[in-house]
Amino acid sequence: MRVINVVDEDFINYYKPSMFIGTISCSGKCCLEAGIPLSVCQNDGWREIVPIELDDDVLCQRYLENSLTSAIVFGGLEPFEQWQEIAVFINKLRFGYECADDIVIYTGYYPDEAEVKTALDFLNTYPNIIVKFGRYIPNSSDRFDDVLGVKLSSINQYAERIS
Repeated sequence: MRVINVVDEDFINYYKPSMFIGTISCSGKCCLEAGIPLSVCQNDGWREIVPIELDDDVLCQRYLENSLTSAIVFGGLEPFEQWQEIAVFINKLRFGYECADDIVIYTGYYPDEAEVKTALDFLNTYPNIIVKFGRYIPNSSDRFDDVLGVKLSSINQYAERIS
């Protein structure tokens, strides 16, 4: 899988200690829709990071060998822009390693958008999948999300346990 970073022990994006996997790209839909420059995005600095390739087995083993973590979070840019790679990883973790720990995906999409419907249908076939939906809106009030157990940066963002 191509990634821009991996944080083995993340305590910010989910209420459980998690491995955070930074995805590699984002079209900038939040800023484009709002008519503001991409530089306003809280994750804009990540666009300059050169992706690296990490073997899915290496990532799975790295996660499973860490006794502190009990979830995996995909985020940073837009995970659904590299959906096929994430699907392969989830399949390997669930079937190859028989791990049903929570997987959280941070997306700027909403569940009714065509770009994510196929992915959500796929995700519904696996246990313990949580998706954070909603665009980043600069200068919006933040809100505490009960599903994630953390504050989200925009009032319109929310998480759902989809399976």
